[in-house]
Amino acid sequence: MLLYALRRLGIGVVLAVLVTFITYLLLSTSFRDMVSTLLGPDATPDSVTGRLHDLGYDRPLVVQYGDWLAHAVRGDLGTSLFTSQAVAPAVLSHMVVTMSIVLPGLAIALILSVILGVWAASRSGAPDRIAQGISLVGHVVPALLTAIVLVVVFAVELKIFPATGYVQFGDSPVGWLRSTTLPVVVLVVAGMAAITAQVRGSMIDELGKDYVRTLRTAGLPSWSIVLKHALRNAGSPALTVTSLQFIQLFSHSVIIENVFALPGFGSFAFTSAQSIDVPVIMGVTIVSVVLVTVVNLIADIVNGYLNPKARLH
Repeated sequence: MLLYALRRLGIGVVLAVLVTFITYLLLSTSFRDMVSTLLGPDATPDSVTGRLHDLGYDRPLVVQYGDWLAHAVRGDLGTSLFTSQAVAPAVLSHMVVTMSIVLPGLAIALILSVILGVWAASRSGAPDRIAQGISLVGHVVPALLTAIVLVVVFAVELKIFPATGYVQFGDSPVGWLRSTTLPVVVLVVAGMAAITAQVRGSMIDELGKDYVRTLRTAGLPSWSIVLKHALRNAGSPALTVTSLQFIQLFSHSVIIENVFALPGFGSFAFTSAQSIDVPVIMGVTIVSVVLVTVVNLIADIVNGYLNPKARLH
């Protein structure tokens, strides 16, 4: 298991280097535009060239990237060119806001999906139709439309939750809960579609296998067969889908945070991209890659525990 985890970690490190280098390579074509924006409308070609030299952006690209990477591995992601704020703490502070909606949204979606998927696979009729209906709605209805409907109904009409804004948990736990409820519900609806369909399908496959019929013949209770045996074997593909859903919900944060005016990671990344703030964009990129790598590593380790055959790949 240790070698399996180290191999997956090595792949993640290589991926992080490749993604960040390609990002830096693409950004290099916009260095002059970035400096022109930074200097303002009175910028001249000579002043832009001079500022590029001062910032070190006229050096060979490999040298620039190597210098950035050497600082990044020490936790130094540089300073924003437009706000003069340290990139690392700024990225992490915005990440906290995003994780406060993504993690609860994924956790609730996973719990509800497992319950509904197991129920649908074990009972034909209404439970199965409900599970398929939820999956269909989640796939067909965009997260943006769900967010707008929730705002209109629960914020504008019923005035139960605020339409926009974010309250720090330390300032008011109740205010934090009210400000994150609607965004979390949007992510729950978006996340349940794929997870419910996968759990339902995997459970149907497992319950139709020979070992389940053998266990039933041996007289084991149905709940024991479903929860202790079939669900464990069905957990591997469901876990893979869950890790993919985390990445998808994380990408949805750009839309959700703009709808609800949350100062999260997605809106922060969008703003930095508009201004071509290279240090911030690189910081956002490396943190995103590390996050995705860690999530996939955890999923691979748990998957390897549940399914030893997966360790061979």
